[in-house]
Amino acid sequence: MYGDLKAIYDPLADIIDIPGSTVSIRNVKFESTMDDQFFSAQNDAGIEENNDFSYPVFVPGEATGQKVILLFHGLNERSWDKYLTWAYYLAKTTGSYVVLFPISFHINRTPDSWRDPRASFKSFNLRRTDLGDIEKSSIANVLLSKRLSETPLRFFSSGYQTVVDVCHLVESIKNGTHRIIPQSPKVDIFAYSIGAFMAQIIMMANPKDLFSGSKLFIFCGGSVFSNMKGTSKYIMDKVAYDNVYKYYVDDFENRIKRGYSLYDFFNNNSLGLTFRSMLSLARGKEYRDKALSRLGNSIYAIALAKDTVIPPNGIMETLSVNHAIKCRVKVIDFPFNYCHESPFPVFKTELGKEVDCCFNRVFNEAASFLGRPST
Repeated sequence: MYGDLKAIYDPLADIIDIPGSTVSIRNVKFESTMDDQFFSAQNDAGIEENNDFSYPVFVPGEATGQKVILLFHGLNERSWDKYLTWAYYLAKTTGSYVVLFPISFHINRTPDSWRDPRASFKSFNLRRTDLGDIEKSSIANVLLSKRLSETPLRFFSSGYQTVVDVCHLVESIKNGTHRIIPQSPKVDIFAYSIGAFMAQIIMMANPKDLFSGSKLFIFCGGSVFSNMKGTSKYIMDKVAYDNVYKYYVDDFENRIKRGYSLYDFFNNNSLGLTFRSMLSLARGKEYRDKALSRLGNSIYAIALAKDTVIPPNGIMETLSVNHAIKCRVKVIDFPFNYCHESPFPVFKTELGKEVDCCFNRVFNEAASFLGRPST
């Protein structure tokens, strides 16, 4: 399925029929608008690809229902490849419209030059010349590492722009003006990795009451930021992660107290307050606990035992209130070599059957929680 969907998916096509299936894919155009004050680097606001892009919607075979699932990806993703199978399975098993929505400055919200291997190799060599050998430095993570090292606030501004975009998307679904998806009173979320961090903030803050009654299924995520270990050849190098960690965990509160330009937002806006409460366990605990207690059974998280980027313990600590886990959490393991960035590796051997089995295990849980069609 992974190979077939990767081969046929075309981000420039309006409609993509999946051979042998009643599920199809539609690419929908989107225009992002956000106040320039929230961009942490002035030149970021002018990157056209980040503001004018398209996203795929998996349309179920019998597109008569009102079920909608948003699927959020991980940090530093460059394509939809691994998520196509995820979205297809959810659309097929739940009868839902499944929306793959890209995080700001990720996937197709980037200039072509950012995906140019030669440009990445050049940046990699320059970074190594300037800083020496860096742990977990790679061509795959050099651009994100460079951008976050220069301006750690980009981690927030990218996420915030995405949340604003998602709210506009959900409003269009709820008021019946979306081009593909019929009017629906509720939108659920499947979120992975850093997408789960963003989804938790959305659910806890519930901007404009858009997510009242929504469910959130988390896979390989759910932890506060300080309990993540984002140093990875596929995510960011150690210099970038150390800079980002210091900025948000060690320095952020002092920056706000010193009259930070977004002071009002982080002190008076529900999204700002929720973001702060998700930076570390000790910060905004009462606020976070109250929000998680309210959500309770609306969140279900599956963690992987050998996940070193977002370890299970950090997830369980985050979703605990007064030492009792308020949201359902399950820790599972797979009988093959996997990692956070590649939970379902593609094998052309007998191991492929094991991967299929574990994939079905996780996504059957997700489908059951987010709601199969009634029979």
